[in-house]
Amino acid sequence: MAFTLRQLQYFVAVAEQGTVSRAAQNLSISQSAVTEAIKELEGDLGVALFDRHARGLSITHKGHQFLRHATKILADVSDARRSFSGEPATATGRLQLGVTSLVAGYVLSDLLARYRRAWPAVDVSAIEDNGDYLEHLLVGGELDVAVTVISNLRDRMALQAEILEVSPYRLWLPLGHRLVDADSIALSDLSAEPLIMLTIDEIEESTGKLLAALGTRPHVAFRTRSVEAVRSLVATGAGVALLPDLVYRPWSLEGDRIESRDISGALPVVQVGMVWRRGSVLSQTARDFIALAQGQRMQRGR
Repeated sequence: MAFTLRQLQYFVAVAEQGTVSRAAQNLSISQSAVTEAIKELEGDLGVALFDRHARGLSITHKGHQFLRHATKILADVSDARRSFSGEPATATGRLQLGVTSLVAGYVLSDLLARYRRAWPAVDVSAIEDNGDYLEHLLVGGELDVAVTVISNLRDRMALQAEILEVSPYRLWLPLGHRLVDADSIALSDLSAEPLIMLTIDEIEESTGKLLAALGTRPHVAFRTRSVEAVRSLVATGAGVALLPDLVYRPWSLEGDRIESRDISGALPVVQVGMVWRRGSVLSQTARDFIALAQGQRMQRGR
């Protein structure tokens, strides 16, 4: 029996949400329907996509590999449907985008690939820089749209923003860490832990405020601007990390496992979204990009 698009949708939802219950709630269906779809998909593929344990599910290495295929298949199907929803795309012109470091490889890359497939004749250029500078370029009319962390947006009077994704902070741990099997983890449990700090400008401020809630100066063992370095350092036991779930992947480049756990209490979230100059007359290319991103957000929400 070949797998179905619905099974892929359910699998992606569980992988993104982390539990069957959250995926079912997000999809507005029963947990049993999600569980059965995952079971059938695993049977068809002949591999275990998730490890089952007392805390729920964690994606396996094979599952992580299949997730890339599943998300691409669903995106291609969406593009195919769009191609028959109206006249063939003949738009030309330019689209000038901005992006911050954190979201460049986790949000924009997929949006940009889909945009290029839908409007291949549009000349697209993108610049990566810090949020403040991108805001300056937007206000000055040098960029059409920026994809950035909008939790830290400064000039909300001059700029209009729309949320694409909300990502909570979670704790990254190596296998065998004392907190991996804890029933509940509080910020106070991290006071004696060596921390790996990601210093990309758009989240360093938020992470700093979060760590300030510890009440004592945290022991920062390593500071880096590389998410991959954080993954490798955590996986090999150099420390733990507090990062938005947006950038979590269960494996380092070396193939070592990384666990992710919720922290109890009110933690900040990272909002990723699109930003453009308020009141400006957007080009057709910019309007098409915004509409595509809105459609992808709605597809994730189903």
